[in-house]
Amino acid sequence: FFLPPKLEKKAEGKLQKQICQVVLDHFERQYSAELGDAWSSVRDMLTSPWCWQHAVLLNRFSQSPGLESSLAEQGYHPAFPAVLPYLPAAFRCYTRTAPGRFPAQKHQPGRLKEYYLLNAASLLPVLALEVKDGEDVLDLCAAPGGKSVAILQCACPGHFHCNEYDDLRSRWLEQTIESFIPDPLINLITVSKLDGRQIGDLQPEFYDKVLVDAPCSNDRSWLFSADPQQAVLRLMQRKELSSLQFQLLRSALQALRPGGSLVYSTCTLSRAENSDVINLMLSSCRNVMPVDLSWMARGVSQEFSFLSGMQQHELLVLPEKGRAWGPMYVAKLKKVSST
Repeated sequence: FFLPPKLEKKAEGKLQKQICQVVLDHFERQYSAELGDAWSSVRDMLTSPWCWQHAVLLNRFSQSPGLESSLAEQGYHPAFPAVLPYLPAAFRCYTRTAPGRFPAQKHQPGRLKEYYLLNAASLLPVLALEVKDGEDVLDLCAAPGGKSVAILQCACPGHFHCNEYDDLRSRWLEQTIESFIPDPLINLITVSKLDGRQIGDLQPEFYDKVLVDAPCSNDRSWLFSADPQQAVLRLMQRKELSSLQFQLLRSALQALRPGGSLVYSTCTLSRAENSDVINLMLSSCRNVMPVDLSWMARGVSQEFSFLSGMQQHELLVLPEKGRAWGPMYVAKLKKVSST
């Protein structure tokens, strides 16, 4: 949707008021140093919610005749090109360049939803994980459940463990799974509320694939923190996140079988929570090696904008006009031997 200039200005003013200046000032200092010239256009997108886009991930477990033609009529097209080395046939996601959101579906007990609305960049960690049928998979920080649902669009794991430590978010995760996954498959899924840092000790070398979509400083939502005091507190606690992220990663590595792979992702631009965490992992753990993701960046370069100069095992999606996806950091590692 596009607003007439007068209304756009009004909406702009209204939304502008909601931007938390404390957070924006903090980001301004940090990201202009870390991203250089790329920051100004990223900042413009992050502070313009009326330009944001939403992708539509179809649910393969729910019959929805006419949905794809309805999406096509509204300008949506398949988001991921068939040339990607890993793109399961049942995985169908639609995007369009125009901003706005397809109507959301309400949760109805006993009825499966037909699609999930999300930031298209959040599907990149799932595709990078390359889950195959029969594999044992752990989603370490799974709420609200979008990536868990996406994994099940790709393959049917032998055992799928979705973990979420936070009580409220864990209930949200359970509801998401109930909304998208049929009963026979739900029986293959374990939902737990464990501290992710302990899972490696509890289930050593149990999984073929692990996704660590780590708790992070969520740049998009932090910018619109309504309470400045809460924002100041968040920014102070931000420094402690990288330590938690590293501990979660180490636990994930412990839980992996030799030969297994893990994907680490965040929805922040922050180098301390992204590359620095992965570099620390690579330098402190001898039994792990980076996995090249440049094939993915090449394959999806039409749909996503990436920060240049990253290492081959990592990607950072930068939101830009018409491709307002991200921020999303993705890195892939492989366990080469027992700990």
